[in-house]
Amino acid sequence: MPSVMRRYAGGEERFEWPSGRDDPELGAPVVLMVSGGADSTALLVLAATSKLNIDDGRGAARIARERLHVLHVNHGLRGLDAEEDEEFVRELAGRYGIPCTVRRVDVAALARGARESGDAMGGNVENVGREVRYAAAAELANRLSEEWGVPRSSARILTAHTADDRAETFFMNAIRGTGPAGLSSIPRRRNRIVRPLIDWTHDQLCDLLRMRGIVWREDDTNHDTRYLRAFVRHELMPVARRRNPKVAASLATTCDLLSDEDAYLDQLASRAYRDLTRREGEGMVALDAARLGASDVALARRVVRKALLTVCPGARLEARHVAQVLQLVAAGRGSCTVPVDVDVRVEFGLLVVRVGEASGAEAAWLQVPGTLGLADGRTLVARLVGVPAGSRAAEVAQAHGREWAGQSVLVDAAAAGVDPTQGGRLWVDGVQPGDVLCPLGMHGQSKKLSDLLAEAHVPTAERPGVPIVRTSPTGTVVWVAGIRADERVRVTPDTRTMLELTLE
Repeated sequence: MPSVMRRYAGGEERFEWPSGRDDPELGAPVVLMVSGGADSTALLVLAATSKLNIDDGRGAARIARERLHVLHVNHGLRGLDAEEDEEFVRELAGRYGIPCTVRRVDVAALARGARESGDAMGGNVENVGREVRYAAAAELANRLSEEWGVPRSSARILTAHTADDRAETFFMNAIRGTGPAGLSSIPRRRNRIVRPLIDWTHDQLCDLLRMRGIVWREDDTNHDTRYLRAFVRHELMPVARRRNPKVAASLATTCDLLSDEDAYLDQLASRAYRDLTRREGEGMVALDAARLGASDVALARRVVRKALLTVCPGARLEARHVAQVLQLVAAGRGSCTVPVDVDVRVEFGLLVVRVGEASGAEAAWLQVPGTLGLADGRTLVARLVGVPAGSRAAEVAQAHGREWAGQSVLVDAAAAGVDPTQGGRLWVDGVQPGDVLCPLGMHGQSKKLSDLLAEAHVPTAERPGVPIVRTSPTGTVVWVAGIRADERVRVTPDTRTMLELTLE
């Protein structure tokens, strides 16, 4: 592995990774998220001087100093105090010879922008700050992994969450209202993010720093009980400790149990989601509504939640949103919209979840013979076909329709306005208001195109994307692609050249 230059507050050094390592995790970067508070200061000190369990299969073990890299995110919220926090972290990292990266982000501006865009939850300064920190840590871990030639998945991002943080988060989520995942609180590990201090209390870490003569920074906002965490920490936790001095440890056990059971139910829900999925595409999923409605409600909630987050990973879901969808499933029909403009409909036995609107079919000419690419990735193919010798044209067309199950049809080329010898072109667009056709097999009776699509069980949201093949921009319908041809272009005993239209 090539040598790498490491820079830190005290200078720089070049080192080369030992060769012959079979396990890439032992040579992967370990990013320490350090704010300067007591807990994160202790994390830095322990990572540099003691054994930590970072869930790499070794248990509690020393981390090679060259793997460590400190990350500090300056939110720009506390003026001079924030500048002093940044300088403190730089100096502490330099004292232990650990490189330090600082990211400066105007969190207040980002939160304000989120609120102005209508995202009330996303506009919370605490939420934005947390997202910024983890995004910065992921970016740094990815960059270091690439520089060192190791898989990204082998990197570790360490945070200084403690048993107290876990207990506080449990109460915070309970106050807001949550399910098992929220009550599981802070996990010991989520993908690359590991919390090696989750069994320590804040007081234990403070005592450790005092014994080593190490100071830390205090954030005055941690005492502002207008913030929910501060309220729980200073108002609720002292009351709970009076009843049970070891409440943090007790809740840690509860969180571990809930986390294990939540993970098991998630496995069941993922399996059910796969079994119930009938169609899936870009920003869309359709589930079997009847079978979903017959499922146990605990499992159904998770399946619905998974469907919503699959089409819109950024959706901020609440229990009422999932309940609203399940009400539609129970009713067997209806529609609603959940946050981030996710459209949910139950029709024709399907629960269709879609983000945004279905794109309409693009208007364009289809050359005959030729092909036309559609906006949804499918292709329309047109070609001229002669009637096989000794065959009856109408019987050939009927057999072709059965074989292709409506995805391809044979019609009379001349009746469709295409020259049987020279070819021509057809117009393709979407459904237009007032469209009428004479569906093949109805012996000349007319029908509204909207009614035909409803009878074909095409979900309302998908109808604008159905390609309609016409003789010209203002001409008659030749084929509602994938559904029905028009009676006026049917193959007859007099047909000599057939036009084959296929939707691929």
